[in-house]
Amino acid sequence: MPIPPPELYPPFNIVRLSHVEYRVADLAASRAFYVDTLGLQITHQDDQTIYLRAMEERGHHCIILTRSGSASVARLGFKLYDHPDLDKAEAWFRTQGQPTAWIDRPFMGRVLQTTDPWGVPLEFYVQMDRLPTIAQKYALYRGVKPLRIDHFNLFSSDVDGAVAFYTQMGFRTTEYTEDAETGKTWAAWMHRKGGVHDIAFTNGTGPRLHHSAFWVPTPLNIIDLLDLMSTTGYRENIERGPGRHGISNAFFLYIRDPDGHRIEIYCSDYQTVDPDHEPIKWDLKDPQRQTLWGAPAPRSWFEEGSLFDGVDTSAPLLKAQPIVAP
Repeated sequence: MPIPPPELYPPFNIVRLSHVEYRVADLAASRAFYVDTLGLQITHQDDQTIYLRAMEERGHHCIILTRSGSASVARLGFKLYDHPDLDKAEAWFRTQGQPTAWIDRPFMGRVLQTTDPWGVPLEFYVQMDRLPTIAQKYALYRGVKPLRIDHFNLFSSDVDGAVAFYTQMGFRTTEYTEDAETGKTWAAWMHRKGGVHDIAFTNGTGPRLHHSAFWVPTPLNIIDLLDLMSTTGYRENIERGPGRHGISNAFFLYIRDPDGHRIEIYCSDYQTVDPDHEPIKWDLKDPQRQTLWGAPAPRSWFEEGSLFDGVDTSAPLLKAQPIVAP
C-alpha cells in the first residue's frame, strides 16, 4: 500500500520517544548487564525497581527495570511538547476508541496512559524530573558509552495499519520495505525527533517489542563492547552484527539482556528534519536492505521478541518471507 503523506499538523505534538519499562526476573542480573556492561547510569533504585539514564540525557530515566516473575514489557513512553498536548492526546485517543487513564508516575508527574489499536501500552508526559548534566563527566563513562535512547522497533501483525495510525499522530516515514508481490509494506521507520526513527514496525507476530536502541559515539564503541561481552560471560548474548544497515545507514550491534530483551547499539544514521523529506523505498528481497554489506539476519531476529504485559498477539497479515541467514 502507498505510504500515507505526513500529517504536518497532528492533533497533539510528540517531541520524541522517551523511555521503556522492562519486567525482569532477576534485578541484580539486569543491573549487572545494563549498568556494569552497557554503562547506563543509575538515577534511583530500590528492591523492586532500577531507573537508568544515558550519558547525554537530562531527564530522570530512559529505562525502568521492574522486578517480576517473568520477562515482559510494561510501557513505551513518549515526551510531549507542552501541557495542553496531554489533554489533546487524551481527547484524540478517545475519538479513536482507545482507553485512557491518568496516573502519577514517580519522577514524571501527570502521565496519560493508553494503547494503540493493537494493544501496545503507551504513555505520554510533558515534564520529567531534570538532573544535572553528566555528559562531560568522563570518569563515569564505561561499557559501550551510551549517549541516549534512540528508538523502538515493534513486531506488527499489520504494518500498513500501524503506519496509517502513527502517521495521524505526526510520525513521518523515512524509509520502508515493500513486498513487490503484494504491494504491502513489510517494515517502516517513522520519526518525530529528526533522525531516521523514533519507532519502527516490522512484519511479524505482534504486537511485541523487537528492540530498544541506544546511540553511541562511534562504531569503535561497539567493538569495545564486543570485546568486553565476549570476555565477561556475555558471549552468548551477542545476536547479530556488527554491521551497517542499508536502511538508515546506521552502524549496529544486536545483543540480548539476561531476560532475552533485545537491545540495539546504534550510530551513524542521518538527519530527517525537513517536513518534505521523501521516504526511501526498499524491496524485501534486496540483500542490502538488512545489511549494506549483504549479510542476512539470523532467524531469531525475525521470530523472537518481547511480549507486552497482558496483550494478545496475532499472526501477521502479510506472509512474505525476507532473506534469512542459513
